[in-house]
Amino acid sequence: MATEFVTRGADLELVGIRKEFPGFVAIEDLDLKIPAGEFFALLGPSGCGKTTTLRLVAGLDSPTKGKILIGNNDVTADKPHERPVNTVFQNYALFPHMSVLENVAFGLKQRKVSDPMPKAVDALKLVELEHLAQRRPTQLSGGQQQRVALARALVNRPSLLLLDEPLGALDLKLRRQMQVELKAIQMEVGLTFLHVTHDQEEAMDMADTVAVMNKGRIEQMGAPEALYERPKTIFVSKFLGQSNLFVGEVVETNADSVSISVLGNKITVPTKRAEKTTGKIAIGVRPEKATFHEDQAPDASAGLNIIGPGEIIDIRFTGVSNQYLIEIPQIGKVTVFAQNVGKSPVTELGAKVWVSWKVEHSFGLSDLPAEAQEGK
Repeated sequence: MATEFVTRGADLELVGIRKEFPGFVAIEDLDLKIPAGEFFALLGPSGCGKTTTLRLVAGLDSPTKGKILIGNNDVTADKPHERPVNTVFQNYALFPHMSVLENVAFGLKQRKVSDPMPKAVDALKLVELEHLAQRRPTQLSGGQQQRVALARALVNRPSLLLLDEPLGALDLKLRRQMQVELKAIQMEVGLTFLHVTHDQEEAMDMADTVAVMNKGRIEQMGAPEALYERPKTIFVSKFLGQSNLFVGEVVETNADSVSISVLGNKITVPTKRAEKTTGKIAIGVRPEKATFHEDQAPDASAGLNIIGPGEIIDIRFTGVSNQYLIEIPQIGKVTVFAQNVGKSPVTELGAKVWVSWKVEHSFGLSDLPAEAQEGK
C-alpha cells in the first residue's frame, strides 16, 4: 500500500449530547470518547440513534444540548466543511458523468487544493484502483465503487472518517472481503474511524472498540470479545449473537459464585461474571458453550450447570455447525450449537437429552427479560 497518506487521527469526544426531534428524543445525554487512531463501531438496530450520532459529528444536524470536540477543538457550531471530517455512505454518491479519477479529485478542486490529480492518484493507489482511473463509476462493481468512495473521502486527509453502513449494499462474500480491506487501510493511514452499522459480525470483525446502542443510549462498550463473552444486559446478550437465559431467585452465594434455582435446577455463575447477586436474576450462556448428553445427566460435581431432561424439537444444518433446539418441560427452549466436525452428537428429532455447560461460561445480567419482570 501507499504510505503517502499516513497521518494522525484525532480524538473524538461527545459531551452530554442530547438530540430531540418533534415528539421524541433520539439521543439521551450521550458521553463518548474515541481515542485518536482507533477503529470504533457504533452498533445497534434501526432507530437506536446511531446514524443521528454520526450526523451530529459530521455537522449535518445540530445537537439540542452538549458539545462535540475533535482533537480537543469544539466543533459544535462549525459547518460540515469546516470540520476535519469526511463521510463514506452506503450509496457511494459518485458522479456518474465523471471518471473515477475525477470523482476522487472533485473535493480537492472545490477547495482549490494545488495539484489535485497526483493526490487523487495516490488515493486510488491506496485502495488499489489506480488501473481503473479513467473508467466511469457505472463500469465498476459495487465493491470497486465503494473503494472509490473511500478514496474520495481519504484524499482530503481528514482527522476523522465517518462510515455510515458502508458495506450494506454488497453481497456477503464481497462484504467480508471489504471488511478486511477497510481495516487494513485504517491501520495504514492511521485515521480515527467511526463506523455505524447494524451488522454485529461486521462490527466485531473490524472494530477495536464496539459501543452497543439502544434507544438513544449506549448499553455497553468495550472490545468485541469482551462484549460477546460478558454481556451485561438482556439487550446486549441477544443483539450480539444468541443467548440462552434462565431466571430464578438467588439461593446460594459465596465469594466465588452465585446460584439460582430454576424449577429445582441449580444454575451457577461466577461472582466476577455476575452483575447482581441478590433477588431474582437472569443467568445466560451462549449456545456454542453448551452441549447435550443422550444417555444420562452428567456429574454436577465437575463444575457444570445441568438442566433436563428435554426433547430435541428442531435440528438445523448451517454449514459450520448443527443448531439444536431443545424443549425442556416448564423451563422452555434451549439452543445448542454443535460444531460440524464430521459426526453430530444426535441427529434424531424427539431424542431425550440433558443440557450442560461449564459454570465459568455463565454470565449474570443486570436486568430481567420482559416476561420475568412482573413480580420481581
